[in-house]
Amino acid sequence: IWWLDPELTYGISKPFVFTQGHSVCNRSFFPCFDTPAVKCPYSAVVKAPPGMQVLMSATQSTYKEQEGVYEFYMEYPVPAYLVALVAGDLVPADIGPRYDIVFLPPSFPIVAMENPCLTFIISSILESDEFLIIDVIHEVAHSWFGNAVTNATWEEMWLSEGLATYAQRRITTETYGAAFTCLETAFRLDALHRQMKLLGEDNPVSKLQVKLEPGVNPSNLMNLFTYEKGYCFVYYLSQLCGDPVRFDAFLRAYIEKYKFTSVVAQDLLDSFLAFFPELREQCIDSKTGLEFERWLNATGPPLAEPDLSQGSSLTGPVETLFSLWTTEPLDVAAASGGVDITKWQTFQTVLFLDRLLDGSPLPHEVIAKLSECYSAQLDGMNAEIRIRWLQIIVRNDYYPDLHKVRLFLENQMSRMYTIPLYEDLCTGPLKPFALEVFYQTQSQLHPNLRKTIQQILAQGLNPLLAIDTAAAPALAADAPAAGPEDKAPEAANGAVSLRDVNVSA
Repeated sequence: IWWLDPELTYGISKPFVFTQGHSVCNRSFFPCFDTPAVKCPYSAVVKAPPGMQVLMSATQSTYKEQEGVYEFYMEYPVPAYLVALVAGDLVPADIGPRYDIVFLPPSFPIVAMENPCLTFIISSILESDEFLIIDVIHEVAHSWFGNAVTNATWEEMWLSEGLATYAQRRITTETYGAAFTCLETAFRLDALHRQMKLLGEDNPVSKLQVKLEPGVNPSNLMNLFTYEKGYCFVYYLSQLCGDPVRFDAFLRAYIEKYKFTSVVAQDLLDSFLAFFPELREQCIDSKTGLEFERWLNATGPPLAEPDLSQGSSLTGPVETLFSLWTTEPLDVAAASGGVDITKWQTFQTVLFLDRLLDGSPLPHEVIAKLSECYSAQLDGMNAEIRIRWLQIIVRNDYYPDLHKVRLFLENQMSRMYTIPLYEDLCTGPLKPFALEVFYQTQSQLHPNLRKTIQQILAQGLNPLLAIDTAAAPALAADAPAAGPEDKAPEAANGAVSLRDVNVSA
């Protein structure tokens, strides 16, 4: 349960509260069987003071104004983690047919959450149309995969996330074209391989059927393997039947059979082979090197990845420009004069910047010329783009643009943008700069985020200085104990930046 004082809301006039149940947090909200294997309808009565609107993830609601009482009823069985509440000074906006989306303050701990009839999305994403489109479609896809048909155990979270990602990309392909979908997929698979490089190919968290050890928070298993390796397996299944439309028909039959229940991977795979008996006869589940069992239990990258050649019209210019800037010796005229990135789609720009980030630190001549060519243009772009350029500045210790990092952190309260910058600032000579900026901005941060940044700043300090920092009046805010999303970052040499794991639920 997240409580926000008025000054941490956009209206700064009324307090605000919201809940985040995924994965096992709703046990602190109400008594429940906090497992996705158990589903039931629910009802709730909520009393609120005048001027406070209350919403819940329910199919029916009434409001008794004289009593200040809201009544909610969810008629379909749902797991405990999908019960959600939000209350505050909510400003309505008509977005067409009834589908409630609440844009939450920047303190929302993840990007988005698929609460039934009440999707939560972090407001920071609003300035990036393409990321917003993807997040909304992904959460809508969870209406079928995750909400109607739920993974029975958190060890098989890919059954929700992999299928929802596949459905999301089927929708974007039909709506925005194959090139756009291939571009977004290339961007995500780049991030998957980056995460795999950091974690190691033998890391057990890269399995689709990951083992959940006692005492481990299931939220710690939410990573890009759950989404992208899961997606690659579902995409592989769709290719086996030879026609995406036939696979759509299978998915509809699968949902109809298992709706409002919880399933395991074998339920999905048995249904797939029953729907396509010709594939069962071919023993396709035992095809050498691509065995279904291997897909589920092998560590490392996906056994097969989709053909993204239909996106070459969008990814090709990115690869060309990246090559021009990273080929030695640098041909400044060719690199700076070839492409107008202001005409690019957001996913093209972030793909380009991510690859520059992967290559950082860059030669000083390259970073100086990159700043000369693009810094002013990037200033006017959305936060998803700006955060990556600022990380390039920090990882290259490029002091002429450091004031832009300060300005960004002075005006940004979202953990999805502040934490990656503080992580990068604290791994090199810019740590004193990070401390200075934090001292000046901490009052505008949510206590949980403040606590997380304190932990990042304390990494690598000698014990006496770490104690002094924690005790200093400027840092001694009454922050609650760190939650599962607020665990201290790992040492820099093994850390996985939030840029690499920041995903929607």
